[in-house]
Amino acid sequence: MGKIPESYLPPREFWPEYVIPEEFSDIPPQLNLADYLLDRHVREGRGGNIAVKFMDKSFTYAELQAMANRFGNALRNAGVESQDRVGIRLANTPQALITIFAIEKIGAIPVPTSPLWSVEEVVFVANNAEMKYLIVNAPLMDAVEKAKAQFTFGTRVVVIGGEPHEVRAAGNLLFEEMMEGGSPALDAVMLGPEDIGIILYTSGTTGMPKGCVHFVRPTIIEAKVVNKYVYKLKPGDVLGGAAPVSFAAGFGTFTLLPFDGGAAVSLIPKFSPPEMMELIPKHGITVVTGLPTGYRALMKYPAFKEYDLSSVRLYTSGGDALGADTLRRWQELTGKPIWEGLGGTEMLHLVTSNTMNPEPVLNSFGKPLPGVYVRVIDSEGHDCKPGEVGSMILKGPSGTLYWKPYEDDGRLLMSQERGVVDGWNQMGDAVTMNEDGNLFFVSREDDMIKSSGYRIGPAEVEEALARHPAVVDVGVVGVPDPDKGQVTKAVVVLRAGYEGSEALAEELKHFLRGYIAVYKLPRIFQFVDRLPRTPTGKLLRRKLLSL
Repeated sequence: MGKIPESYLPPREFWPEYVIPEEFSDIPPQLNLADYLLDRHVREGRGGNIAVKFMDKSFTYAELQAMANRFGNALRNAGVESQDRVGIRLANTPQALITIFAIEKIGAIPVPTSPLWSVEEVVFVANNAEMKYLIVNAPLMDAVEKAKAQFTFGTRVVVIGGEPHEVRAAGNLLFEEMMEGGSPALDAVMLGPEDIGIILYTSGTTGMPKGCVHFVRPTIIEAKVVNKYVYKLKPGDVLGGAAPVSFAAGFGTFTLLPFDGGAAVSLIPKFSPPEMMELIPKHGITVVTGLPTGYRALMKYPAFKEYDLSSVRLYTSGGDALGADTLRRWQELTGKPIWEGLGGTEMLHLVTSNTMNPEPVLNSFGKPLPGVYVRVIDSEGHDCKPGEVGSMILKGPSGTLYWKPYEDDGRLLMSQERGVVDGWNQMGDAVTMNEDGNLFFVSREDDMIKSSGYRIGPAEVEEALARHPAVVDVGVVGVPDPDKGQVTKAVVVLRAGYEGSEALAEELKHFLRGYIAVYKLPRIFQFVDRLPRTPTGKLLRRKLLSL
């Protein structure tokens, strides 16, 4: 396809200001993600280093390169050109990395799609991205098969691991057959500073997913900043965790950061405490990344203390507020802290981290990373004083840039205009900043509960409720009330052995009085079997309102 039409991107006056740290200003303008992240290590003599660990198998950088080249050649022979979009709906397996690097190597654009998206969402993203191909694991084909009839750009489906006769009968292509016909030699297509490296779609927590554009050079610079100042991955390190590579958070964490440093990744298709605990000593994992819900699940695993975690030098977290209680309990159990950070799909990856402090600051998601500039402003646009709640805005190596903003009556054009003001990215987070520059999450601005003139951040109420021994998971939202504007509602998942009742609700209210102000107490309690969450564990608050 070549150059992306200007109409597929917002007007330049709505673009963010990209801030390139001086230490990375020598990154050349002509680049290829797969060449930098994969081929570079082979060229520089690290081809024999382990790149991927998966169950009982491991693959070197040279082996991964050869397999990516095979599939890259197959895609090119199938008509994929530079800047064409190729979707992926894949579990965390070696084939996922092969596919992603193959797409990048030929200058095409990988488009991760969540394995949990509905048929409607699959149709929307495939058409919105104008995918030429969609690569799917056989177990994740159900929604795709139902969506195919509504693909309007001739998107072909490639299935990994399916029964050959069933795949062919459905009119799809076989990944394994395409691999057989591909050569292990392939030159990378170099891309310019305004060629797209990745399109990441938001989780769709408010309406249909939004495509977020990330150019090649800023993608590499963002990966270098995060790796240098947070993960510090290098040859010999092994990064482990469970965020899906078919989702924005997992894509950045497992396909960019470790390969910036020449480290290895330990892949687990689906998180479970027993499997995660077994993989840490088995694969020699040195850095663990996970969601707060994941760490809490690990701590509740009865056999937790039986596993050898001595290989791990660093634990990181993001996606949701970690909370001081989770941090304290984890440190008591392991002797090591969890370092929290904040990022977002629009920003590609982390923009702040507690690793910028000598020790984690309780309840903080840290300070801005070098090259990232953060302000906390009030409704008039003035900088807030330390401790005052305000809106977080920032500039950095990456920024908010929405794909095809003119569609749907300019829905995303309005989001772009609101999301970037004078080059500053409007993060949509209500936060405070202390005198040391550490940031503290209060709420998503859209989630802030406004009751009788008070502003209540749901995260604080959730963390307090999670301390109660009956509570496994909890989500808090504001629901309409004719007298107060909104009242606080808590949706609670109970531990086995407890039953939801008015008496338990009263007990929880009484318990909360020891941790939060009276005006923040939930007026409504609802007990459910599970909470609606994205694949990365983010709470879908809009769905709580309809429970």
